[in-house]
Amino acid sequence: MMNQRMKILIAYDGSSHADAAIDDLRRAGLPREAEAVVVSVADVWMAPASTEYETVQTPLDEQTRARARWFSQQAAKALEEAQGLAHAASQRVLSHFPAWEVRTEARSGSPSWELIRKADDWQADLLVVGSQGRSALGRLFFGSVSQKVVNEARCSVRVARGSIREPESPVRVIIGVDGSDYSDAAVNEVARRPWPEGSVVKVISAVRLPFVPTEETRSLPDSYYSQLEKAETEKAQTAVTRAVARLQKGEATQSGIESEVILGDAREVILDEAARWGADLIVLGSRGLGGFKRFLLGSVAQGVAAYAPCSVEVIRGRQMDGAEQET
Repeated sequence: MMNQRMKILIAYDGSSHADAAIDDLRRAGLPREAEAVVVSVADVWMAPASTEYETVQTPLDEQTRARARWFSQQAAKALEEAQGLAHAASQRVLSHFPAWEVRTEARSGSPSWELIRKADDWQADLLVVGSQGRSALGRLFFGSVSQKVVNEARCSVRVARGSIREPESPVRVIIGVDGSDYSDAAVNEVARRPWPEGSVVKVISAVRLPFVPTEETRSLPDSYYSQLEKAETEKAQTAVTRAVARLQKGEATQSGIESEVILGDAREVILDEAARWGADLIVLGSRGLGGFKRFLLGSVAQGVAAYAPCSVEVIRGRQMDGAEQET
């Protein structure tokens, strides 16, 4: 179990996707006690106070003052509505997790940036956002807020898709590993959560084949590629074996544990296996960065979050910000 109370930031906009994201937390293996903040963002910019215009006397400037007053009133109304949404969502959270300490907050501005800023300032452990579901059309319109948060938040991010299964039913979790510190963090997160009885965790690692010759290696014998394939497969198997050993020492030891090394592109392997195996959750490790470097997130986590048939968690460890590899 977790030694410190987990800090969970929940984004809420009043949509059915946001409701599903909250309900989906019942199947996330989260602790009985935690600290949560529900944030609703009014997508408006607060205008300067109208008093700043009072020194201007021309008729045209009077129109400017009137427009500024009207805009401020609309922004204040939107912020009040956001506060109401956040309060309603907090009651939904408490109905599922009565022992949690839940607060609400309303903000104005760009939703994605306000969520990222709040997560940074509060040092959240997990930021929860909704997605537009399982359909092909929904995946094409993977929300801009969810996409930016997955790409640029420092903390772990859960892109939640509603489940049709009962909250107490077993959960099927896929972890993608590659032997890096980042995938180790994902394994550790799954290992320490208390999953429902009968849950199954499957560890998979992808080996991308075939290896395409380059100008430098085109003249090498076929045995070179056979050896390379063998080395990469052994590396993947080592990563899987280490992950299974870690899971067996944590809370996940109460769950069934499976593992497999699969040939193919990592993103395609994870998505195909999640659909075939009927996963409820995919967990991946990724780098947590700040500033401009946030744009350097690899395509695997973002692609999986956008196209997965289930919820996805991208795990980031703050202590590993300076590392160089990522899942």
